Amino acid sequence: MFDEECLGFLDQRKQAKIRWAQDPSQSSVGNLNNVKHEASRHFRNKKKAYLKAKIEELETNSKIKNIRDLCRGIIDFKKGYQPRTTIAKDEKGSLVAGSHSILARWRNHFSQLFNIHGFNDVRRTEIHTAKPLRA
Repeated sequence: MFDEECLGFLDQRKQAKIRWAQDPSQSSVGNLNNVKHEASRHFRNKKKAYLKAKIEELETNSKIKNIRDLCRGIIDFKKGYQPRTTIAKDEKGSLVAGSHSILARWRNHFSQLFNIHGFNDVRRTEIHTAKPLRA
């Protein structure tokens, strides 16, 4: 959806704003408004094409009775964009980013929570089960 052409429109709009801020004349205001209008039109058309493709994908999944993908698509469509954070706090309170360091942080947290003294100790732990009494 967002491509090089969109980046070009954003750059044009940014340059027009800079020119307007440096020289707030009537011509720079008109130029800024034209660039804003073109960028908005482009983004609106891109969004319209994206939504049309998504709806066609849902229709196709419905026709071929691909219920799982149809339901997932509908749920994603209804929820909209859901940002996800990839940041956690470590034991000292400082922020940790990156999937490996976050996984290590959670591994340490839950090992402390369940009093497990290391990741490999889980495999060596003996499991005792109750045997039913025979009458």
